Amino acid sequence: MDGDLSSSWDSDDEYEKFIRRMNPPRVVVDNDSCANATVIRVDSANKYGILLEVVQVLMDLNLIITKAYISSDGGWFMDVFNVRDGDGNKIEKEKDLDKIKNFIRESLGEDSSFVPSRRKSVGFTPSSDHTSIELTGTDRPGLLSEVSAVLTDLRCNVVSAEVWTHNSRAAAVMQVTDEETGSAITDPEKLSRSKELLCNVLKGNNRSRGAKTTVSMGVTQTERRLHQLMFDDRDYERSDEDSRNEHHRPKVTVVNWFDKDYSVVTIRCKDRPKLLFDTVFTLTDMQYVVFHGNVDAEGPEAYQEYYIRHVDGSPVNSEAERQRVIQCLEAAIERRVSEGLKLELCTSDRMGLLTDVTRIFRENGLSVTRAEVATRSGKAINTFYVRDAAGNPVDPKTLDDIRQEIGQTVLQVKGHADHHKSPQESPTRFLFGGLFKSRSLYNLGLIRPYT
Repeated sequence: MDGDLSSSWDSDDEYEKFIRRMNPPRVVVDNDSCANATVIRVDSANKYGILLEVVQVLMDLNLIITKAYISSDGGWFMDVFNVRDGDGNKIEKEKDLDKIKNFIRESLGEDSSFVPSRRKSVGFTPSSDHTSIELTGTDRPGLLSEVSAVLTDLRCNVVSAEVWTHNSRAAAVMQVTDEETGSAITDPEKLSRSKELLCNVLKGNNRSRGAKTTVSMGVTQTERRLHQLMFDDRDYERSDEDSRNEHHRPKVTVVNWFDKDYSVVTIRCKDRPKLLFDTVFTLTDMQYVVFHGNVDAEGPEAYQEYYIRHVDGSPVNSEAERQRVIQCLEAAIERRVSEGLKLELCTSDRMGLLTDVTRIFRENGLSVTRAEVATRSGKAINTFYVRDAAGNPVDPKTLDDIRQEIGQTVLQVKGHADHHKSPQESPTRFLFGGLFKSRSLYNLGLIRPYT
């Protein structure tokens, strides 16, 4: 029986590849029909997850999607996206337009697989360059510094990382190398010790909620993985206090259109970068198919409307399922909200740099709500979103103290975004900062506030 099923699946996969080979994706880029955006039209044989793949490509190219029209009912996928570059302008250069078309065509090729793999295998491919570490646990003061200190003590260098906090939970995806070899950690004893120590740090004093540490050799699409880690950690579950603050949250509704067997999802919230990716990924990862959709993000508020069914063909068919879809979409929108002052740190990379930076934030009473760590050509390029420990805007005097403590720095303040944040953008979060005794930093190139 298993052999028959395997043969059937292989046959279906080969048929889909044949259809895509006979009907290659068509991508048309138009700069004439819209005055303030470049219009991208994508036609292709339809397959579950194809919308997510196209949105992923546009996000990876740092394009801003201001409008989208989605239609994939039946065997054909026909979508239109109005996009701008990072500066809010149309894409004019021919080489950039060609890059967009080529990237989309390649991503939709006959050998592509669009569906987000479930959990621990998302995007992993064999690699000897680094070891990928995935962490989830309860957010608390000093957690990021404790994690990085453990890695430093184990002589592991953090080459890249992304950290999200939401609803008192924290998740991180970190790529580390062994200091001795400069590549992935291969010593089984060291890997086991790393997992044990990191798991102990994540557990802390909170025994009511679990902590998880996964170590693997490979690479992953970090943002997809962070969404999945937080979903698995049930960060979408609301406490009684959260339930009393409904007016602070994104407006998400789910109603059934019985005549067409669709569930209609509508979302209204403040617009921000990568919002469309976050909502489309969440629906896809929850095993829903978007058949039609309309997205408008030209103003300060974004509006999204999706006509969905589960992969089994049914609409949302219970109140419990409806509430779960609403809660998961709200969480997906809130996870990436950039609270507070944006600090960009650029300096020569070295062992323990992340530990030292987060320690200084901690000692100056800063709370980090989100972090991105990268290494390029021997340079550490780190971004932190910070507020004070009470969740309030950072005091200018504190910024001056940080500048003196870390030594040679450049600090530019271009306005404080927190004073203009809506309540939706400012849920209370815990400190994700540093710990231990301070040491001065040196050769820090740049710290910039977010405006």
